[in-house]
Amino acid sequence: MSGHSHWAGIKHKKAANDAKRGKVWSKIARIIIVAAKNGGPDPGQNLALRYAIDKAKQANMPKDTIEKAVKKGAGGGDSIAFVPVLYEGYAHGGVAIMAEALTDNRNRTGPEIRKIFDHHGGSLGGTGCVSYMFTKKGLITVQTKDANEDALMEIALGAGAEDMQNTGEVFEITCDPIAYEGLKKELDEKKIPIQVAEVSMIPQNSIPISEETAAKKILSLIEELEENDDIQNVYANFDIPDEIIAKLQG
Repeated sequence: MSGHSHWAGIKHKKAANDAKRGKVWSKIARIIIVAAKNGGPDPGQNLALRYAIDKAKQANMPKDTIEKAVKKGAGGGDSIAFVPVLYEGYAHGGVAIMAEALTDNRNRTGPEIRKIFDHHGGSLGGTGCVSYMFTKKGLITVQTKDANEDALMEIALGAGAEDMQNTGEVFEITCDPIAYEGLKKELDEKKIPIQVAEVSMIPQNSIPISEETAAKKILSLIEELEENDDIQNVYANFDIPDEIIAKLQG
């Protein structure tokens, strides 16, 4: 999930939760299978597969599990055919939502996603209704305790970053997707601990949400979308204050 910048950190804290780890691994395995099937088993020649394996490593997915998923995708055969589908709509307060799915049955997934939107006061829209509000960017976060802000900014901008923001707990670095690999490599070489590294959809503008009730509806919608087995990523353009998120998460 990506909404306001601090959501990147919250998303990955949730992903590390042992109770959800099995589901997270299952979803990532699906991404690896599709990437290997479409572009081959060599991550050096298959950028999508490299991104998927990076994501698997961030989620502490076992090496043998990753390798099995790659072999399953590259082997073809009778493996299930997963199709990428983008669902777009609105949450409470007009917040834009994009949900990326990999499904083997659109006739099952579509109605499930519509039901989730309806249940939380949102509405599922048509193709293109909100995707124009987002831009694909490389997204890397570094915890503020792990780096000096000025030094990190100098390194990041020198390696192709477009922007860096201090969101309180983390520095959020964004770049053009083309610069993502080089930027990540530069931070690794400088021994700067990376908390989150992914190519994400970043909202061009955010909608401020100041009421706790509204925030709860939005976050509940997003959390239920993320619980769906077919949904891989959820993006939104909300801006909810840290104190409200902390209260709802607590």
